[in-house]
Amino acid sequence: MTHKLYEESAYTREWTSRIVERLERERGLYVRLEKTAFYPEGGGQPSDTGSIGAARVLDTIAEHGEVLHLVDAFPGEEGEALTCRLDWDRRFDHMQQHSGQHLLSATALDVLGAPTLSFHLGEEYATIDVDRAEWTESELEALELEVNARIMRNLKISSYEVSAGEAAKLPLVKAPSVEGDVRIVEIEDVEYNACGGTHVARTGELGLLKLLRAEKQKGRLRLVFKTGFRALAEFTLQTRVLGSLSAKLSTPKEELPARLDRMAEDDRRRQAEWNALRLKLDAYAADELLEEAERTGGAAARLFDGRTIKDLISLAHVLTARTPKPVLLGSTDEFKLVLSHGGAAGFSCGALFKEMLPAFGGRGGGSETSAQAAFGSEAELVAFYEALKSRLAGSERA
Repeated sequence: MTHKLYEESAYTREWTSRIVERLERERGLYVRLEKTAFYPEGGGQPSDTGSIGAARVLDTIAEHGEVLHLVDAFPGEEGEALTCRLDWDRRFDHMQQHSGQHLLSATALDVLGAPTLSFHLGEEYATIDVDRAEWTESELEALELEVNARIMRNLKISSYEVSAGEAAKLPLVKAPSVEGDVRIVEIEDVEYNACGGTHVARTGELGLLKLLRAEKQKGRLRLVFKTGFRALAEFTLQTRVLGSLSAKLSTPKEELPARLDRMAEDDRRRQAEWNALRLKLDAYAADELLEEAERTGGAAARLFDGRTIKDLISLAHVLTARTPKPVLLGSTDEFKLVLSHGGAAGFSCGALFKEMLPAFGGRGGGSETSAQAAFGSEAELVAFYEALKSRLAGSERA
């Protein structure tokens, strides 16, 4: 069985070991070492990566008490002794997040009376789900404050094995799921927990734990957090962003929420004014288009500069409410076009597009009364517009 160095010390970064076995599987090449400090994924903690000789360790898995290392190439022959190295920054980050989770879970139990149901350690942040359906901001503030107070006390974190009988006498958070000897992670004066993961030696090495947000997941409280260097990086980013916003808006950081509320209210007011003006503009444009259609005997049709397809769809609604004639509107900015009618034009917009579009390099479709199309260039849009306009005029004359 593999000698697991990570169970003796989480701080082993480099060691020498013989290759016991080389395996080729569907996923790739694996190496089994005589001894290893590479931690295999488990208990919510991702696996370690690093190197064995000149080969990269891409993943580490546990299998029937053995530890297997997925490598990009076989580093040597069976029996050969090679230098092994952890990707230490990755490992230490996992140690910080995992120990932070233990401390946060224990504190959530003490402060909120909420046991932890699950833990996930992701690439960007970590989460715990706790058995609590409702909570307040003041409770979460008290939880974060107590977690960080325990970090500052620099409490000892010990990892050791005990027999099943000895484990039964400890005030464990929950009963262990393994048979035989049980690995215990003890945070001084805080908790005893059955866990096989890697941890820092003292809470002071966590530096800081920051709750990023709280959300309800399946009726339970999910806490999203970062610890250690992740928390520092988050704080640095938020400080940089706030500083930039403060400078751009010439507003002190503490006054930014109120300033943004005022800006949002101004935007809502301007949008309402713009909507009212657009309705007036659409009414004027509709009058002009209908007069032209009456004069020519064709569809209400035009290509517009400076209008989006969304604007033209709105104008088409105004027009189809006022005329039984087809409405054909295009945007030369977006190379898009809309065809609509009120239901009495005697043809399907979608079917007409399906018939005509392929010859003009366009794509689109729609229903009986409305269809949209998009083109790769203004030339394609104009060619289709003119062809469709002629087709509609012919239908009107017929």
